[in-house]
Amino acid sequence: MYIKRIDLFGFKTFADKTVLDFGDGVTCVVGPNGSGKSNIADALLWVLGENNVRNLRATYNTDVIFSGTDKRRPLGFAEVTLTMDSSDRTLPIDYNEVAVTRRIYRSGDSEYTVNGTKCRLKDIYEMFLDTGIGRESYSFITQGEIDSVLSARPEERRELFEEAAGIKKYRYRRKEALKKLEKTKDNLSRVSDIISELNTQLGPLEKQAEEAKAYMAMQSRLREIETSILVRELKNAFGSYTETVGERKKAEAEAAKADAEADDLRRQ
Repeated sequence: MYIKRIDLFGFKTFADKTVLDFGDGVTCVVGPNGSGKSNIADALLWVLGENNVRNLRATYNTDVIFSGTDKRRPLGFAEVTLTMDSSDRTLPIDYNEVAVTRRIYRSGDSEYTVNGTKCRLKDIYEMFLDTGIGRESYSFITQGEIDSVLSARPEERRELFEEAAGIKKYRYRRKEALKKLEKTKDNLSRVSDIISELNTQLGPLEKQAEEAKAYMAMQSRLREIETSILVRELKNAFGSYTETVGERKKAEAEAAKADAEADDLRRQ
């Protein structure tokens, strides 16, 4: 695996799109002071996920965006793409060429992509674990860091040895697993507290449930009684109605007979 190309646009002094091609041998970048040599190293660290602005010789995250000159307006974002040859499958991804891109806007929002697919910073970090390349790897040593490595504490120097030996990935996974276990323990503790609280409420709730059941049974019985009363009243009302209709018909017949008799009397 080796770096094939780096594309820079709007990163620090690279206002125009700049493409630097690298071979599989040794590449040296030379130039006078202030020509931007260190900015290339900063771009490599930045695209690999470096978030400590001090390591990028900046004060704020957005300081890496081209800030403009007297003749050019500042840009709204900065973007760096690192293309690597992974035909030997050093990276755990099924591509011969892997392009990692990072973009940051003036608002502070960042985007990460791998071969054009959006991803998280964590995904990029895990992809480069134990490859010798990354924001915390031994492959990037800036000015003044050699003395700090030589004078580092044993615990700090151990990280470099672990990275070189290829076991840092497993220590990272172990650390992540321990974090998840600790989080799970906290969740279990909260669940236990909730269960304990609910147990104290269980007795009164059972009593209320029994009262609610008795109330529902009484309500059901009340509905049955009311329904029976309504049915009985309806039957009585229907009987009275039938009787009244019969009496009305009888009265109408008697009234018709009386009318006929009255007509006869008038004729006589």
